[in-house]
Amino acid sequence: MTKKQERHITAAVGTVLFLLIVVLLLWFIRLEAVAPEQEEGIEIAFVEEIPNTGGYRSETVDPTAVPEDAPSAPAAPSVSQPTPVPPAEHILSEEETLAMERARKEKEEREAAERARKQKEAEAKAKANAMAGLFGNTGTNTGSGSTQGSGVKGNPVGRGTSGGNSWNLSGRGIKGTLPQPSNNFNQEGKVVVQIRVNAAGNVIDARETTGGTISDKQTIQVALEAARRAKFTEGDHDQIGTITYIFKIN
Repeated sequence: MTKKQERHITAAVGTVLFLLIVVLLLWFIRLEAVAPEQEEGIEIAFVEEIPNTGGYRSETVDPTAVPEDAPSAPAAPSVSQPTPVPPAEHILSEEETLAMERARKEKEEREAAERARKQKEAEAKAKANAMAGLFGNTGTNTGSGSTQGSGVKGNPVGRGTSGGNSWNLSGRGIKGTLPQPSNNFNQEGKVVVQIRVNAAGNVIDARETTGGTISDKQTIQVALEAARRAKFTEGDHDQIGTITYIFKIN
């Protein structure tokens, strides 16, 4: 290498060093000048002078700019909605089965008690009607027939007298005369017989009921036998009524 070349290289290196020193001085001076503005949130643009063969060029650097090769934020993973599961079929336990059985039996018992109550009310009503007939009619037949004639179906009154005795059966009339019991026991008083009459008008049950004044068993028995022979007009269903027999001492 010649001395001339060495001088050219030394001059070039010196020039570069000088320029670097000038650039550094300018950068520090500008940094001190814009420091207060940076606190107020003003964007600062840095100017960097880079040597070039054709001169110098300035380049503005934006500190908030995002590099092109910066990795993008990962996308949030998609969450799939869970598939609804149908509820499992409920299987009755032994305790639940027993509880249901008890509830069913209690319901049946309540229904049976209600039916029995209604039947008792009907019987009590029939007895009340019988007592009303006893005290409301004593000498004449208010039924559909006379004391010796035949009755008429569908008697709306349902009570009357025959041969000194009386009967009470709502909506029914007597056929012929009321059968009379024999009175050979020297008893005086009355026997009240409760009767059940079917739809054809036949007495299917007869038993002593309250309201009588005779306690003699033989007298009560002949009254029951006479009541079973009585015939009434037809109806739609069984009905309960009474026959009252009056006994006098011969």
